[in-house]
Amino acid sequence: MMKRILMILSLLALCVSVSAQTESERFEQKYDLLVSRLGPAGVGVQVVLDNWQKVDSTNAKMLFGRFSYFFTKAQEPQVVTKPAKKYLGMDPVLSLKDSLGNDIYYYQENVFDDELYGKALVEADKAIRFWPDRLDFRFVKANAYIAYEKESPDMALAYLLDLVDENAGRKTAWDYEVLEVDESFFPEAMQEYCFSFYSIGTPASYNAFKTLSERLSKEYPENMGFLCNIGSYYLVNKDYKTALKYYDKVLKKHPEDYTAQQNALLAARRMKNLKLEKKYLNIILQHGSEKDKLMAKGRLSAMK
Repeated sequence: MMKRILMILSLLALCVSVSAQTESERFEQKYDLLVSRLGPAGVGVQVVLDNWQKVDSTNAKMLFGRFSYFFTKAQEPQVVTKPAKKYLGMDPVLSLKDSLGNDIYYYQENVFDDELYGKALVEADKAIRFWPDRLDFRFVKANAYIAYEKESPDMALAYLLDLVDENAGRKTAWDYEVLEVDESFFPEAMQEYCFSFYSIGTPASYNAFKTLSERLSKEYPENMGFLCNIGSYYLVNKDYKTALKYYDKVLKKHPEDYTAQQNALLAARRMKNLKLEKKYLNIILQHGSEKDKLMAKGRLSAMK
């Protein structure tokens, strides 16, 4: 009798599990349909997500869907005017002149509702807690910080520095939806974040660019891209001598490095130092592309 009872209970548990799985799949289909027609924050999406959560509370796609819903709802596009030709790495949507003839540039900027943004972060944290090996969920949170902080990506920088430390101590590979994560994946992704900070183009974002690049250069000393980043920080801040120190380190190991070649040449020209300009033109002449070799040859001939 006891064996029969245990068998019946096991069968009931299995049926409940299969039923829940089937129900979760049905909610996923409803969610996909709504999002394809109305977007991640369309009418009815939250209801589907709430019901989906009741039957499958740790489903990765559901958790990401909840983040996407609140993150999208939190944003309201507004048009702002700025005197600069670039703003947060964006080109203007329109440019006009004021009554004095000065250029005025119009940009579309997303303004956040703090309460809804906070809910989005809560959902991101849930996803990370249930799926700690999913690197894409970590990037989702980093991207949310960058979008929210705009000119001063302090929280984004702190979060990414912690992520670099965590990655350094990992014994197993990350998971990533759809993509295969190899050894080069993480530093390449971090380089994209460095570029994001650089593209914002504010003093705070340039400092974040430098700080993250320095940390990554220590972690990946053979990756010359991070050394080039540091050189670019000093280049944009017009400290050309210091910039050249970093570009020279790169060119010593990899004289064919295009970024180091071109930026070192640019720094030399801005210093109006013909001797240094010739030095980098000769490096390009030996190790550059065929097009750049022709340019270097022509410039060297003109300098004689």
